Amino acid sequence: QVQLVETGGGSVQAGGSLNLSCAASGYSYCMAWFRQVPGKEREGVAAIYPGGSNTAYADSVKGRFTISRDNANNTLYLQMNSLKSEDSAMYYCAADRALRSCLPKPGWYNTWGQGTQVTVSS
Repeated sequence: QVQLVETGGGSVQAGGSLNLSCAASGYSYCMAWFRQVPGKEREGVAAIYPGGSNTAYADSVKGRFTISRDNANNTLYLQMNSLKSEDSAMYYCAADRALRSCLPKPGWYNTWGQGTQVTVSS
């Protein structure tokens, strides 16, 4: 059973940056980031294949967020720049060893982190 531990969340002003980290206890083929606000469904943010060069992003974060991974240390990252108030949410790390199409779709992943809160103030 792979476990995921997230760090890096916090409060930041609009236009600022944050870097989220997700430490995994083992290797998974697909890894991804999601976010959720109270009363709404979980939203896909970004996903990444094992090699790191193939990635997928939600339209709302393209050009501002960058997903990356360090397989030697089993760590996933999300660099968030030019943050907006609408980026405020609980951010979750997810992984799946069996999945071979790495897209940020919530129903495709079976292992999840505890979530880390990101709050962007105007």
